[in-house]
Amino acid sequence: MPPRPARPLVALFTAGYLASYLLPTVVSRIGSGLGLTPAHAGLVGSGLLLGSASAGFTLASRVERFGARRVARAGLLLAALGYGLAALSGVLPLIVLGLVLGGFGSGTATTVAASGIAALRDPHRASSAGLLSVSGVAGALYLTLPHFGPGHRLPLLALAVVPLLVWPATRDLADSRPGAVPGESPVPVATRRLPYRRSGLVLALSVAGWSLAQNALWGVSGRIGMEQAGLGEVAVGVVFAVALGGGLLGVLGAGALGSRAGRAAPIGLGTVVIAACIAVSASAHGLGSFAGGEVLWNTGYPVVLSYLIGLAASLDPRGRWAVLVGSASSLGVACGPVTGSLLVESAGFTGMGLVLATALLVLAVPLTAVALHTGGRPLVPGAVRRRGGASAALVAARAGAPSGTIPRIGAPEQTVTEIAVPMADPDRTHFGAAGPERVGG
Repeated sequence: MPPRPARPLVALFTAGYLASYLLPTVVSRIGSGLGLTPAHAGLVGSGLLLGSASAGFTLASRVERFGARRVARAGLLLAALGYGLAALSGVLPLIVLGLVLGGFGSGTATTVAASGIAALRDPHRASSAGLLSVSGVAGALYLTLPHFGPGHRLPLLALAVVPLLVWPATRDLADSRPGAVPGESPVPVATRRLPYRRSGLVLALSVAGWSLAQNALWGVSGRIGMEQAGLGEVAVGVVFAVALGGGLLGVLGAGALGSRAGRAAPIGLGTVVIAACIAVSASAHGLGSFAGGEVLWNTGYPVVLSYLIGLAASLDPRGRWAVLVGSASSLGVACGPVTGSLLVESAGFTGMGLVLATALLVLAVPLTAVALHTGGRPLVPGAVRRRGGASAALVAARAGAPSGTIPRIGAPEQTVTEIAVPMADPDRTHFGAAGPERVGG
């Protein structure tokens, strides 16, 4: 269980990410219920995710100004109203409007969560808990929704209800700084200038392409299961639920692994494994290959995503890079369904899988490079956090500081205790000029 200060942020993370996790069923049900082509249904789903991405880009540096609690509640309310409007309407323009508004609300909740998580002592643990929570909720919905009939209303109603359930958790959020919840000391801000600009930009662009490749397949996974693998909607829903269950195990494994393997190895090797799983899933012609590819893919996806979120959070304790990278990810997610549909129409399911797998192998290079060469905050709590950090420790060691006076990276922080000294303020006459002492007047 995450520590108490992180719980409201985990709840917001769940409400914000749930729409992208339910994207396959939302897109397929809107297409079948309204008689849309797969490409047009993918465009509708992209509208939702574009609204989410625009919220992140708009609010990246404004959460602190307006207050985390106020912004979070506005986002949850907008998500509930938008998805509720889309669920209760049968007219396409109103559905699109509701999805865009709901997506903006989801993106607002995700922005507050990302900003707060970046300011915590252990952002990787909090992001892993958020992914664990959203995977569990999405898995439960994939198991239950097919038993209540077809149509687009039920998944959208679920997206409208979850923000209302999360609303009470916002009481523990601060009205000023994101992440300044009771019991947690925010990381001190050394500068207001956006740090690591080059690495952050490379990371944001690479994550956008990484997310696009993931969701290009995720947006058409339902079609692959039903059209190419010959499964029914209930069977596909069970496969998705089991796959998200694998995601739960992956997140638990990522949380247990923590910083032992660093960030570069999980991100680079994990992306290579995901590329292979995408190729297998897209070329599936039966239950075994389809379920195997989906389960292995969804097991590895949240593991790599949790390390990417942690890497972005380490670049800036104010959470600006975490929000911008998250918004870039949402932008890639938004373009995913359309990209997947267009690739399927031009190259088929198997050809689409090969294209996406190749793109992921290429993107693994810059993602791993940023993880290797960026010296952001440590992945785990207890590292040197005072001014100067590891660099100051290294300089002091080279200057001949006694062994043991500089805490090593990863060591528990020494407690700083204030000691009151009862004495009057010194008078100016107590001090003389600096220099050698004069002798004989």
